[in-house]
Formats: sequence, structure tokens, C-alpha cells
Amino acid sequence: MTDHLKKFKRYTVTAALPYANGPVHIGHLAGVYIPADIYVRYLRLKKEDVVFICGSDEHGVPITIKARQEGVGPQEIVDKYHEIIKRSFAGFGIGFDIYSRTSNLIHHETASGFFSTLYEKGEFVEKTSMQLYDEENKQFLADRYITGTCPHCGYDKAYGDQCENCGTSLSPTELINPRSVLSGNEPVMKETKHWFLPLDKYSDWLTEWILEGHKDDWKTNVYGQCKSWIDQGLQPRAVTRDLDWGVKVPLDEAKGKVLYVWFDAPIGYISATREWAEHQNTLQEKGGNDQVIDWELYWKDKETKLVHFIGKDNIVFHCIVFPGMLRAEGSYILPENVPANEFLNLENEKISTSRNWAVWLHEYLEEFPGQQDVLRYVLTANAPETKDNDFTWKDFQTRNNSELVAIFGNFVNRTLVLAHKYFDGKVPAAAGLTAIDEEVLATIQSLPSRVSHSLEHYRFREALSEMMNLARAGNKYLTENEPWKLIKTDPERVKTIINISLQVCANLAVLSAPFLPFSSEKLYRMLNLDVLPWSQAGQPDLLKAGHELKPAELLFSRIEDEAIEKQVQKLLKTKEANNNNISSVNSSKPEISYEDFLKMDIRTATILEAEKVPKTKKLLKLRIDTGIDQRMVVSGIAEFFEPEDIIGKQVSVLVNLAPRNIKGIESHGMILMAEDSKGRLFFVSPAGKIENGSEVK
Repeated sequence: MTDHLKKFKRYTVTAALPYANGPVHIGHLAGVYIPADIYVRYLRLKKEDVVFICGSDEHGVPITIKARQEGVGPQEIVDKYHEIIKRSFAGFGIGFDIYSRTSNLIHHETASGFFSTLYEKGEFVEKTSMQLYDEENKQFLADRYITGTCPHCGYDKAYGDQCENCGTSLSPTELINPRSVLSGNEPVMKETKHWFLPLDKYSDWLTEWILEGHKDDWKTNVYGQCKSWIDQGLQPRAVTRDLDWGVKVPLDEAKGKVLYVWFDAPIGYISATREWAEHQNTLQEKGGNDQVIDWELYWKDKETKLVHFIGKDNIVFHCIVFPGMLRAEGSYILPENVPANEFLNLENEKISTSRNWAVWLHEYLEEFPGQQDVLRYVLTANAPETKDNDFTWKDFQTRNNSELVAIFGNFVNRTLVLAHKYFDGKVPAAAGLTAIDEEVLATIQSLPSRVSHSLEHYRFREALSEMMNLARAGNKYLTENEPWKLIKTDPERVKTIINISLQVCANLAVLSAPFLPFSSEKLYRMLNLDVLPWSQAGQPDLLKAGHELKPAELLFSRIEDEAIEKQVQKLLKTKEANNNNISSVNSSKPEISYEDFLKMDIRTATILEAEKVPKTKKLLKLRIDTGIDQRMVVSGIAEFFEPEDIIGKQVSVLVNLAPRNIKGIESHGMILMAEDSKGRLFFVSPAGKIENGSEVK
């Protein structure tokens, strides 16, 4: 039975914990938090028992790196960004029941207890291995604390876990000339022990649970990524790390170790639920209510539906790793669905926090006061549900002016203004319905189920479109019937037109509430109507004859060109600043001795042949004459040079670099390149023709 067909007693809905090393941006909002909030608001309108959980993810290497960059402690970093993120979510009406944080004591206790349970059950595998260690700082180095040259593309600033130039996943030991970020020194290998979750042990169960059990109800991008991981063969994953910042491993033999953030963070959903329940019970006790909320019902009762809203970069952790942890523990329910979205780009470029290429939520709230629903609408209408999508300021303006203002807002405003003008602000009685009237009433009655169906299948873009179809129908109905003309000749007909238009408005107040909570609240206020449950949606008589209306207000306002141009210029300045930053000369690398330099054998050589490496964007396979021999070198320069253009080019080559296998090709050496301020590459070549094999000293 697929999850949407089953009736549950309660719902636990989680939204991915944002990392507290910077503010949140529109990509986060579109990918995770708006769809989650829409879903929860819908459930609440249906009077379901639902708890909506989130909080700041405050552990891990990026936090410590950020703290080191700013010259402060990790706690200062997470305190700063936790508050910024929390206020941003509140400003956009993201209605969490609790927004917690993983640095809280209750989380440390919960995560430690979870680890201890698995440890006592013998679920972990202990492994001793050799890891890179900074002798000067007396510290094992996490992947992001190691940089070096990528063995695949030659990029010399690759991290120990990934090369951001070619996107290849790496391990620290694969890097050429690895260096510690802490000291700049070359790290050494040192023995350390860690505990691993044996995902391979759960492979058969995960195959049955995901690939057979959720083939029809999970999104194709989620299912596909899970299948790929399982088909490749699951491997044990370490659950501990050698770090100071994080949840301490609760073992005497594990001093100086913390829980790996991917293990620690999802437990934050559980600890936040515990914290929420404790807080609610305290409030109820103070209010004289002895009813106790049991947090375990939301995590351990099979009549609870657990749904994780995440971005696509978290699919594996929420669909494979965390369920593996929960099953190993033994008492928890598993997620019924994990509706992950793809990524949102900004003005045709990937959003980048490091390059400040983003629309930050806290800045939007300051620059577009009172227009939270506009961004909620645009990001939902353009949600990256099945593929990466693009946000542009021009589209933002167009959707607001042409859809929210011209259709939804225009219809509501005209209806209320006419009701006040012709009927003293009271709902007139309808009589003598025509075929056109019946058609609009049928639309009112049919749309709630269509919106519900889309929401329950996590198709939020489609649900929003269905809601807007009611506004379109109302706008069309009012325009075609022209009550402002009929009022002089057939005032009884105008009563019916305005009554039906007001019923459309009332239904829009209900249907728009999950998507546009601020506008829905404003509409309810103008209609002088209490908030209605979802079950009332579709009723053609939500407003009784004689009901008094409040004065009309503009539901939405036009966004002018000047406001959009200001945002475009802001992004252009960001791009210019990024280019200027690139143009600044990088600081020198750590000192080496003259003897170290003498170990490098750099020679002049000529490129004899060049061709692109299949299935790569950046790699060229070169056959070169070094004067000593002819050899193959793989170089990451394909984005800058066409193969036919560099044949015969004389270059400088590091000839005594140990051979590396790159994409099945043995690369013996490295072409020396210079990189300019715009990231372009240039050969380091002799000024004139020189004999191949000449030494560069």
C-alpha cells in the first residue's frame, strides 16, 4: 500500500537542518522549507495531529573552518547564524512547531544515547586505519582540512573529499602534494580507530524496503539515486571523527573523538521533538492541563507518518543512512516519504554562498517588506521539483504583476469594492442562477479535491496552479458579466454576480492559506470571516446573505522596474567583486628548502598529439616529447584549448612526478600552467624555440 492511500493518526514532518555557518537563501527556501511548510499548513487545516520539526545543524568541519577564518570560537559562529536563520524562517511564515539546534544539551544527550544503544547491541564495526595527521597542530585532519592537487584534472586547490573544479569525489590520500589547511605543512599518516555503521549489512533489507516497497510512491529522482547507491554496493560508513567540536563519543577509549555530523544531525529531529514535547508539557502543566504529550508517539508509533523534506544533496543520508540507523536501533518508525527537490539556480548561475551569489532571505525581508508571499508564490510556481530550475528577478516581477496582482488581487479588489459600492458592504442574496453561474459554482466545488490530490502527492507547483485556477475563473466570471454595466438595468442579476464572486473570494481564502499565509489572513480579514478548516473548502455559501464585509484593501502591490533593477545591479556588483577577488594574487605557499626545489625536474617539451578524454569536459590526453622520451600526460585544460590548436606547442613539464592513473590513462608528468585573474589558463613556455629536455631552473 502506498503511503498516500493510508490513513495515519498523526504526522511527523521534518525539514532538513540548515548548516549554521551562514544565512539561508532562496535555494534553501525553494528546495525544502516552502514545500514542507505548505504540506504542514495543509495538514493543520485538515485538523490532523502534526508536529513540524527543524533546527540548526551546528557541528562539523565547515563550522570550525568558518570560526578559524573569522578568528572566533565555533560557538560564536553557530550562535550568530542560528539567530539569523531562525528570524528569516519566522519572517517568511515557516511555521515550525520548534526550531531547535544541535548544540543544545538535550541533543547531545539524545545523540550520545542513540550511539550507546547501537554500540551495546554490537551494531558497529571497529576499524583501525591510517589517517592524515598535522604534527605541528597535533590533530588528525578531516577531509576539508586537507588540500592538494586533484589527480583527475590537476586543479591545485582540491579538497580531501572533492575537487570543486571537476566535481570528482576524492579521498585525502588520493591528493597529489597534500597540505594541511591548519599549518600548510605536509601531513603524515598516523593510526587511529573509528566506529563504522555497516550499511552493507542492511543492503538486502534496503533493497526490499526502497526498491520494492517505494517504487511507486517515491519521486523518481529520490528512487533513482537510492537505486544507484544500492546497485553500486553499500559500504560501511564511519560514525566518529577526530575533532574537538561536536557530540563527544560516549566511550572511554574515544577521547578526542566526536560523532560524525551525518550521524549526529538527523538525530537532531528526534532531540528537537523531545524538546518540543517537554516545552508543551510544561506549558500545559502551568495552565492546569494534566494531558501529557508523549514524544515517542511521533517517532515510534506505526500509526504515525514520518516525512522528510530535503534537498537532493541529502537524499542518501535520509533514505539509506538514517533509516539504517533507525532500523539498527530497533524501536523507531521509518520515513514513509522523502520528497526531495532538485537545485535552484540564480540568473542562470549556480547559487554559491562562498561567492555571495544568492538572494539571502534576511536581506529580502528588509528590501521587500510585507511581500513574503510574493517570493513564496514565485518559488513554488517555479519549484525545482523534477529538475534544476532558475530564479530570475524579471520572472519574479512578471509573476507578481501578471498573476498575483492582475489576476488574484484584481479579482478580490474589484469584488469587494463593488460589494461596498452597490450593497453597503453586505453580502447580497443570489437568485435565478444561470448556466454561467452554475459553471463557476461547479469550479468552486471541484477544486479543493484537486488541490488536495496534488498536495498529498507532493506536487506543490501543480497544487498552486490549481488554486490559481479558481482566481482565474473568478476574474473571468466578473469581467465577462460586467456588473458595473448591469447595475442600472438589472440590479437583481448584479446581486447574484457579486454573491458568487464573494463565494469565490471566501474559497480562495481557504485554498490559498497553505501557499500564501499572509495574503490569506488579509483576505479573511477583509471578508470579516474566521479562518475555516479545509473541509469547508468547496462550499458555495461560505458567506451568508447579509454578512458584513470589512473595507477593501489591495491584496498585492505592483513591483516596479526600479526595485528589480536595484536587485540586478546588486548581483552585478557581486559578480564584479568576485572577479576582483580572483584578480588578487594568492598568498605564497609555505616555505620549502632549496633541496626540496632541486627534487623537481622541470623540462621543456613539445606537444606531439592532443585529444579529448571521452566522457570528460576538462581533460586532454597529450603525447609529448620531453627530450628524454615520449610519454602521455593527462591535463585539465580542455575548457581553454582545442586539441588541434596546441599540437606543436612548446611547454614546461614536471617530468619526475610519480605516474597517476586518470580515467584509465597512465599520466606521467604535469604540464605547468599559469592562471590569470579571470581563471583562464596559459602555458608556461619559453620565449623562443628551445631544445626539448632543457632544464627549467
